[in-house]
This record gives sequence, C-alpha cells and structure tokens, in this order.
Amino acid sequence: MNVFDWLSHMDVPTGQRFDVVEVKFKGGRKEYFRNINQLEFITGDYVVCEMASGQHIGTVSLQGELVRLQMKRKNVVFSDDMHVIYRVASEKDLDKHTQAMAREMPTLYRTREIIREMKLNMKLSDVEFQSDNTKTTFYYSSEERVDFRELIKSLASEFKVRIEMRQISLRQEASRLGGLGSCGRELCCSTWLTDFKNISTSAARYQNLSLNPAKLSGQCGRLKCCLNYELETYIDALRDIPTVDAPLKTKKGIATLQKTDIFKRIMWFGFDKDTNWYPVAIDKVLQIIDLNKKDIIPESLEILTPEPEKSLERGANKLNSDLENLDKKYSEEQKKKKKKKKNRSGQNKNNPNAQGKPQAAAPNQPAGK
Repeated sequence: MNVFDWLSHMDVPTGQRFDVVEVKFKGGRKEYFRNINQLEFITGDYVVCEMASGQHIGTVSLQGELVRLQMKRKNVVFSDDMHVIYRVASEKDLDKHTQAMAREMPTLYRTREIIREMKLNMKLSDVEFQSDNTKTTFYYSSEERVDFRELIKSLASEFKVRIEMRQISLRQEASRLGGLGSCGRELCCSTWLTDFKNISTSAARYQNLSLNPAKLSGQCGRLKCCLNYELETYIDALRDIPTVDAPLKTKKGIATLQKTDIFKRIMWFGFDKDTNWYPVAIDKVLQIIDLNKKDIIPESLEILTPEPEKSLERGANKLNSDLENLDKKYSEEQKKKKKKKKNRSGQNKNNPNAQGKPQAAAPNQPAGK
C-alpha cells in the first residue's frame, strides 16, 4: 500500500496546492481529508482526522496533485462536506492511540468467545478501536446472513463503546491480515492490489494449468488473483492456435493431442501404445486437419504427403542397378585374374626350365654366370 510521490520535488505555490490529503489507517484502509488549515505534512506523519463520531489518528500516505488523480481513479467526489484534518498528532494523542490499539487483541478473543456461546455462524477476523475510544469496528465474514442484534447489545454493555459490525469478503480478510504467498512474496492484496475481480477456472484452463485446488487457491481459500495477470496475453496467443477436436489420423497411427506450447507454437502428440510425444508445428497441424477432412491420410506427422508408387519403383531399380554394378565389377576382376593365370601358364610351357624360383649356380662359378 506504499506509494511513491514522484511530484514531491516540484515546488507548487501555496495558493495552488490541492488541499486534500490521503490518510492511511489500519488494514490498508485509505480515506481522503481536507487540509483546510494549510498545514505542512511529510509522508508518514501522524495526523488527527475528523470522523463521523469523534477523532481518529492515521498516517499521511499521499498529498499534492497525485491525490487528485487517485480521487479521479477511485471516483471520489471532492466537496466541502469532506472530513478535515485537525492537526499533527501530539505525544498525548499518540499515547491515547497506543492504549486504544492495546485493547484490540483482548477484545477480539473475548468477542470470539461470545460468538461461540451464541452459536452464530460468523468468523470474526479483526477489531479496530477508534483513537478516542468512542467507537469500535468489528470485521467479520460469513457465507450467510447473520442476526447479530443480541451480539451488539452484549458487546456494547461489556466494552462500553459504540459498536459497528462490518462484513467483509474472504479476500478483504486476507488483505487485512496479510501474509506470504506461495511465490515467497507478500500477498498482493495486502501490499498493492485494491480492486478484487472475479476469477474463474477458465483462467487456469487458458494457461494450461492443472486444475488442482491446492495449488490454485490462495490464503483466502479462493482462486489466486495472479491468475488474471497474464490472462489477456494468453488469450491473444491462443487466437492463432487451432482447436483439435478429434485425434489426427496418420498411417503410422492415431495421434492424440497431449500438450500445447502456446508461445513456441508447438503442439505435442502421442500415438497409442507409445510413451513418446512428438512435437509438431501449428502449420503442419492445420495441414493434417485439412487432409483428414478430405479423407487423405498422410504418412506420419512429419511427412504429410505419401510417396507415390513410381518413386518406390525408381528406388528399387536404383538398388538393383547398384547390385548389378557390383556384380560387373567383381566379374571383370575375376576375368582379369583368369587372363593373368593363362599368360603365366603359357610362358611356362614354352620355357620348361623357367620356374618360379631362380636356378642354383654351378659349382666354382659365381651366381648369374
């Protein structure tokens, strides 16, 4: 709920300043008050504000021209009937405020006991005392209408203050109590989120999330607000992705859609009795769907057009021609070997003394003479 005043360094004349200040109270509640006395504030100052009954102390969260923009965004009308800021809180005011805050937890526990004794179907989540101890606001949540007239009488007689019962939703309850989300950060509703929109399970379906209530639910027990953050981006990306109503038919088998990668534009299909998934681009998926509508069954997910029979015959002839070339090669080599053998045998017949080994030299003569 913290805000950054990016106009704080600009010096605006006193007469032109916007005299409405945004003040923050317990639980992140913010209201707007007029600064009729033209007091100088610093963000974080404790101020005493006018309430419908009495006074209350809050902290200055925003001032200047940004307050005008915030009021316009939240549809708050500026009028002379708006409550005003009396003064900057003194030490005596802060002491009273601290004593009022110290009464909140004992009052919360005691009120829960009274609710259990009256057997009322309501969950009390928070108690807020006004700084002057004249009014107490009880925040509760319930799924049905609760008759708490007797409860108000018993609380007023016990705590001697004016009682106000305010029903809040479960999301508002989580924003007041605060906590950490599954992402490891503080809850969005307790830090910066102020508008709670309806969230349906279709938001999880668009983003291909598993419909597991334990993972999709926040601390309030409702669907997480962050499911809506990227929903528009996913919807824009899904416009070009086809809806596969029936499995794709191929000669390899029937392919069933298993998963879709929306941003990479890839769809994963799996065949029956096959544990592997095969990625297919969206363009090819559209082509296969069109072929199946025309009763044409492609070879597989990758090869869309079946090979014609002529190409198969050519492939077979090509294979046979390779075999024939190998046979010719080996037959020619065998013929050459036979010719060499014949030539050697003819030379041996004409020269009977010619042997494969050289003749031994005669005694008392050198070899070769």
